[in-house]
Amino acid sequence: MTVTIEKAAGTVFCFGVKRAIDILEKVAGERGTVETLGPVVHNKQVVQRLAEIGVRVARDVDDIRGDTVATGAHGISPQVEDEIRARNIQIVNTTYCPFVRRAQLVAARLVKAGFFVIVYGDAEHPEVKGILGWASGNGMATLDENAVARLSPLPRRLGVLAQTTQIPANFSEFAKKLIDSVFVRDSELRIIDTICHDIRKRQSAALELANRVGLMLVIGDHTSANTNRLAELCSLATTTYLIETADDIQPGWLEGCSSIGLAGGASTADQTIEDVVARLKELTGSS
Repeated sequence: MTVTIEKAAGTVFCFGVKRAIDILEKVAGERGTVETLGPVVHNKQVVQRLAEIGVRVARDVDDIRGDTVATGAHGISPQVEDEIRARNIQIVNTTYCPFVRRAQLVAARLVKAGFFVIVYGDAEHPEVKGILGWASGNGMATLDENAVARLSPLPRRLGVLAQTTQIPANFSEFAKKLIDSVFVRDSELRIIDTICHDIRKRQSAALELANRVGLMLVIGDHTSANTNRLAELCSLATTTYLIETADDIQPGWLEGCSSIGLAGGASTADQTIEDVVARLKELTGSS
């Protein structure tokens, strides 16, 4: 049986990730080594490759050993930045994603205007922690609208934005439920779409492909928010597995399958994807 293997459009590094990696490679090349505050992206293979050229991951501010540290692509809060500078440590900014930066500034503007900030996203994710830092403690992150409704007292003015990698339809549904549950007399609700345009296109392309194939493999780190959202979306259309490398592919998944779709997370390297393609061709006998 002939098996077709097709990659979703846009299965490459996103701009923000590519820019962050380019900066680290340049700094490591000039200095011989550089530290990052947390992994620059959520992808083990990328972090390992960077480690081979001298990029060390510091777990937190206390773990920084040298006099220079690079921020991750997800951004940091002003409070963490101040803590680093107070220790006379130079900061190399790799957070060039305009969508992450926009979400940070939106949070700051909302607080300045008197709003309590609600971030639709994973409270433990570095990007979300950074955004909340820009809200200066006047905010919370949640995926559950009921958590907002339980606030006591309920803030009269709520500003709502999203983690940049969330699924747009889910964010819209969250906002609608908020209107039903917390929109009371004399209250004000401001909803701002801060989801990344690249993520929107990546999700749309992956879902379009998932609707045409018998099996979908989403390639990326299990800790990557955008990769998990891709897998979540694709699973609505077809059998989907999230894998990190070609070694994760189980031959049994391919039995009776004539078409396989591939989609990569925003921080998944081209080489990792090509390794998956090569492994699939080997297992299926495709050329």
